Amino acid sequence: MRYYELMVIFPLEEDQHQAGRERLLGDLAANGVEVVKTDEIGDRALAYEIKKRQRGRYALFTVRADPAKIIVLDRIFKLNANLVKFLFVRIDDGQAA
Repeated sequence: MRYYELMVIFPLEEDQHQAGRERLLGDLAANGVEVVKTDEIGDRALAYEIKKRQRGRYALFTVRADPAKIIVLDRIFKLNANLVKFLFVRIDDGQAA
């Protein structure tokens, strides 16, 4: 099991944000991924327009997962319409906490 940071941009609309967050956490749990830490960064302007949006609600998750599960989750998250963008980044075990 390795540690990863998952940066997610949700839509600003509250109902889409909640639906996207619940589905994301459900998908992580269903695939045996442990959420170690969650940081709500807040609303920010996007560097460039994505899906006709100029602002988004950012969240950073530190997760512990099997590398094979990250590939599966990447496919699942692409189908989630309530995520504007997401990115997995592997981090060293010493930086995880």
